[in-house]
Amino acid sequence: MKSQSFKELIVWQKAHQFVLAVYKMTKVFPNEELFLLTSQFRRSAVSIPANIAEGFRKRGKADKVRFFNISEGSLEECKYYLILTKDLGYARTDQENELAEEVSKLLNAYSNKILSSNS
Repeated sequence: MKSQSFKELIVWQKAHQFVLAVYKMTKVFPNEELFLLTSQFRRSAVSIPANIAEGFRKRGKADKVRFFNISEGSLEECKYYLILTKDLGYARTDQENELAEEVSKLLNAYSNKILSSNS
């Protein structure tokens, strides 16, 4: 059965969970990071489910996959911020890394499915 809303997509649900985890994690970052790492990390995290949602309504395969690809790029950016967060000693990132990997696999699977579909 075809999804009626982007909110039904497991990839969007997991990406949204990732955003919530990033917001929770960055709340404890030092104040001097507010306009630097905190802002950039949150912005790139929000971009992931936002582009999934935008791509959901696109009609052509190429358009849909392009938005999923933008999400993948934002996710990779977040993966770097997770490394930086850990290396700076701001937070543990094990759970967020696991969630990021799960979202990455789902995005790849959704993109491949779209590209291989007949419609």
